[in-house]
Amino acid sequence: MSHRTLPPTTHRAGVPASATTMAPPPRPAAPPSPGSGPLPGSELPRGSATSSGSATPSGSEPSSGNEPPSAGEPLSIWPRSAAPLGHYDLAVGGVPLTEIADRFGTPAYVLDEDEVRHRCRAYLRAFPDADVCYAAKAFLCRAMLHWVHEEGLGLDVCSAGELELAVTTGFPPDRIVLHGNAKSPADLRAALRLGVGRIVIDSTSEIARLAAAVPAGSRQRVLIRVVPGIAAGGHAKIRTGTDDQKFGLSVADGSAQHAIARVLSQPRLELVGLHCHLGSQITTVKPYLSAVRRLIGLLARIHEQHGVTLPELDLGGGHGIAYRPGEPALDLPSLSTKIRAELARGCAAAGLPVPRLAVEPGRAIAGPAGVVLYRVLSVKRTGAHTFVAVDGGMSDNPRPALYGVRYAPRLIGRRPSAGPEAVTVVGRHCEAGDVLAADVPLPGDIRPGDLLAVPVAGAYHLSMASGYNLVGRPPVIAVTEGHARLLVRRESLADIQERDIGL
Repeated sequence: MSHRTLPPTTHRAGVPASATTMAPPPRPAAPPSPGSGPLPGSELPRGSATSSGSATPSGSEPSSGNEPPSAGEPLSIWPRSAAPLGHYDLAVGGVPLTEIADRFGTPAYVLDEDEVRHRCRAYLRAFPDADVCYAAKAFLCRAMLHWVHEEGLGLDVCSAGELELAVTTGFPPDRIVLHGNAKSPADLRAALRLGVGRIVIDSTSEIARLAAAVPAGSRQRVLIRVVPGIAAGGHAKIRTGTDDQKFGLSVADGSAQHAIARVLSQPRLELVGLHCHLGSQITTVKPYLSAVRRLIGLLARIHEQHGVTLPELDLGGGHGIAYRPGEPALDLPSLSTKIRAELARGCAAAGLPVPRLAVEPGRAIAGPAGVVLYRVLSVKRTGAHTFVAVDGGMSDNPRPALYGVRYAPRLIGRRPSAGPEAVTVVGRHCEAGDVLAADVPLPGDIRPGDLLAVPVAGAYHLSMASGYNLVGRPPVIAVTEGHARLLVRRESLADIQERDIGL
């Protein structure tokens, strides 16, 4: 697989020597793993799943193993390696989930390394002539940085913290894009000191501040984040392409055009393209095509007014995934084919060369690769409601409280003796809104001590975790080829106490 890079920036002092190389070398492509949950549109074949017994997990159905499950089947949203074991257990990456819970405790996040790599490769196949940058905000740790770099992806960060972790791990800074709506002086200083490939300008106030900070004799490549006035995304709180939210510069009111003119007047800034991020959990191609058309119109106006042809167009991410069987997901091959066709057609009509495309998937790579394990603490039946309380909650997954996201938890580790009933899985925190999964089917004999596994838990769970009620954040365990290893240890009470320096 070729290793594409963003065009380099001028080298600056202060970049660690480790930032230019990344050991170990890229791994050879692994064979497709058995299991379920393909990337939408993926064509990789899968073999039959093996198991240590004939029983299947609660709520699942036997499979011939010859074909991947359809979108509505129980294992369709799980990592491709997911396979049923005897005693109603489930293995991911060849490791039984009950074994992980026993060894590492709960709550715990399980991350399938091969699933992450498979999804990186699917993006590179779909966008062979584009820059694919993993959106670090979805989930970031040192191992994740190694995986996405080895697979040939760049990186999208939005803070000095994410940037420093990446560069000190050895991620090449010229393959990193920094953006964010309110970059601090520390963020900008870190980006310039470490030599990031691109900085995305999100407001006019950043222009003079950034230009003044660029060292004399060098230039920083920048993109302008444009708001095209397109509503797209799974929830109002994650729609960022409209004029009524905090990100970017509007085309409709002229803010984007004004910022472009100001950047072009700064000798220490090099405007190389436009950036656009419409939102999150977008499951149809149409909004992206609308954005392409509007951005081509802006590129044409820039060329006409300033005589400048911008060579890059970053369409961001927001690619939707399924959280429950049967839910829609964005078709990646269709997205790629239609975007490239729209770009070619629009640029030809405008008399412009086709800009180099960039995309920034985060959730679509990390989300389906993760599973979270919880232990049931109590079962409370109140009138017509059954509440199943687990040992985690909104401190390790705030998304249901923020966006009303719905998940599909399942009982693992024992054979149920009762049929499914509608229950609400809740967390341990002192908030009525601490609900992880409302009105989901679980066995009627669910009881304290049971183990629940929740798929599609790799993105925006741990990265958004809090210290509410001083409950430590869970660990992250990687699984691959039958082995499990700790990536991020559990946050202990000692960790929390060490931050409190006393009276």
